[in-house]
Amino acid sequence: MSLTAILSVIDGGDDKGAEKLLQKYNIENSHTFAFDHKEEDARIKLSQDLLTVLRRSDHPLCQSTCLETLRILSRDKRVLGPVATKEGILTLAGLARILVAGHDGETLEEAQSAEEERVVVEALKCLCNVVFNSVPAQQVGADVKLAEGLCARLHSVSSSHHEVGLFSLRLLFLLSALRTDVRGMLQKEAGAVRLLTDILERTLDVLWVGPYEAAPPKPEALPISLENNELAMEALKALFNITMSDSSDEDNDHQLRLIAGIMRHLLMLKTHTEAKTEEAHSHTINLLSNLPVRCLDVLIDIPVQGGMEEYGGKNMDVVQILLDFMEKRIDKGTNYKEGLTPVLSLMTESSRYHREIRRYLKTQVLPPLKDVKERPEIGCTVRNKLVRLMTHIDMAVKQGAAEFLFVLCKESVDNLLKYTGYGNAAGLLMARGLLAGGRGETQYSSDEDSDTEEYKSAKPFINPITGHIEHPMPNPMDEMTEEQKEYEAQKLVSMIDELSRKELIRPMGVMKDGTLAPLGEAIHECSPPPSSDSDSD
Repeated sequence: MSLTAILSVIDGGDDKGAEKLLQKYNIENSHTFAFDHKEEDARIKLSQDLLTVLRRSDHPLCQSTCLETLRILSRDKRVLGPVATKEGILTLAGLARILVAGHDGETLEEAQSAEEERVVVEALKCLCNVVFNSVPAQQVGADVKLAEGLCARLHSVSSSHHEVGLFSLRLLFLLSALRTDVRGMLQKEAGAVRLLTDILERTLDVLWVGPYEAAPPKPEALPISLENNELAMEALKALFNITMSDSSDEDNDHQLRLIAGIMRHLLMLKTHTEAKTEEAHSHTINLLSNLPVRCLDVLIDIPVQGGMEEYGGKNMDVVQILLDFMEKRIDKGTNYKEGLTPVLSLMTESSRYHREIRRYLKTQVLPPLKDVKERPEIGCTVRNKLVRLMTHIDMAVKQGAAEFLFVLCKESVDNLLKYTGYGNAAGLLMARGLLAGGRGETQYSSDEDSDTEEYKSAKPFINPITGHIEHPMPNPMDEMTEEQKEYEAQKLVSMIDELSRKELIRPMGVMKDGTLAPLGEAIHECSPPPSSDSDSD
């Protein structure tokens, strides 16, 4: 479809004729994401002309057609100039019926026709594209308080207007993700945390049976509907952004504990597919990671349903779900940084703060050792998989796995080495200044871990570096003459000296505080001070 022909008809004021041409253009370009650079000026002109038509036309079909074209054009960042202005954003906000500063928008009414609702949805889709692709549009959105208008809109949207609610939430997510000032305003002024919490309660059919305890789903309950699942995911993402702002104020604990209770409920639910369930769990874990760790007692304190006697009556169902999720992400073998580190961090901090969670995870991940014939990183247990990650190439993944195991060992170096071997733990110990042994700074309960009889009998034969029993290896120096030994030693010294002078390696030593330092400094610190006594004639 020729852009020149469309522009000519629009300039002639024939809105009806333009509508027909635009419908054809929309069909031809519905899946177009790469545009011809030669037509860039024409597309900029078309964007401007479409805004003009939208301001003068009051026919829903013409409006929705123009908005669909504008949505297609807004996939190209280079043509957003006319739309990413205050006038452009106000035009789209008015058609989306969002009340914003500087424009008298309308409110969405239940009695709206399908044609009018399509206009609102297309306007919201345009705003999502424009805000995502244009920094000036993000600034204008903040200036006209677009996010506040969206909150007001979400208060009034009913479940019968699914797409209006969905794209309103998506736009709120984008604004809160791209603008830290909007994020803070939504938390402190617009009441967005409470609003999004209410949306999640309604969408997930939460029935409270205690202050922060939701009734468990019935065994015969149907999975979350696809529409409700979509809404819940968008609400979770927006709430994640907003709770990234400071949430340490204890006055907010009630609201944050409500969120934790809803997240526990969501983790117990199923969706129509395993992939959707995993996505829901991922967003839930991200949001839980934003909450103060003191509020996570809600995950295990379920008085109505009850729990396990050996863990003080706490309910560990959700903790097991988190552990299963972590193992699935490890088994995937890809995207560890985004997919695995959040759940590792959540379980680490929860274990550090909540004794019952740590004790439960310890029994599941690090049960008492019996067989120490294989290296700690070899095998298919959760422990084996985590130990393998301790030497992962990605620093965040390596540190996350090591820190989790360290906390399960109550930050005791000796306990950690028992399960991992010194070689796997060296990176963590160096970073913590614990190469010489000792404990971390966190105080833990005094309950003692008991070793199995099998481990006690094998302990004298375990190589502390590799963490397992090794068969004796022949000493290659046994059959060497003294001259050969001296030659090999001199050769090794020469090689180390050459590598050191070229700064390819840097010999290090362990200081008294457990940190690494250049070898000369470490030797100097450990050397006895010179004697002050001297014989005098």
